[in-house]
Amino acid sequence: MFSVDGDIANLPDICALAKKYGAAVMVDDAHGFGVLGDGGRGTASHFGLDADVDIVMGTFSKSLASLGGFAAGKREVIDFLRHSSYPFVFSASVPPASARYLKQHPELVARLRSISEYARTAFASRGLPVLEPAMRRFTPIIPIQAGGTYETCAAARKMFDEGVFVNPFIPPATPEGAALIRTSVTAAHTTAIIDEAADVIAKALLC
Repeated sequence: MFSVDGDIANLPDICALAKKYGAAVMVDDAHGFGVLGDGGRGTASHFGLDADVDIVMGTFSKSLASLGGFAAGKREVIDFLRHSSYPFVFSASVPPASARYLKQHPELVARLRSISEYARTAFASRGLPVLEPAMRRFTPIIPIQAGGTYETCAAARKMFDEGVFVNPFIPPATPEGAALIRTSVTAAHTTAIIDEAADVIAKALLC
């Protein structure tokens, strides 16, 4: 899942190309882990392609709001990484409680999807120009078109002053004149919080 707009890579086509040319597939699931797939298992699970992906990487600093990360793959690949990956040599392992929590609470993934859909509807109902390709509807990253760089930054500041934190994405992360306001929904958000945030965002961008 892309961090700027929440879009999902076309993993089925990527895996098909890899098979055709004898290539390996590695998925950076930093934003997909804990969000997509069965029980939050990630993008490969979302598409039913667990057996077609060779290496999955992810972090616990996003959906789990914790620390650490992981790389999963065949034993020989992981053994190689353990002995040759410089960042891994001096890293610390994730706390066991963080590793267990998502597995013990799969309902959080369903809750996240539900509140994300609610947020998209709430934003759209207020006239906010939400980016909505089909491959993005499952994700809690909801980008809103904002326009110019100065106007986008000024609007984000207004939202912050009203108690709503968003991420302004401006050039070169976006095309000139096509800056975005990125909102990120969590399973802890309520419909009341979403409605309040939607009102603040709409006031800052549309008024």
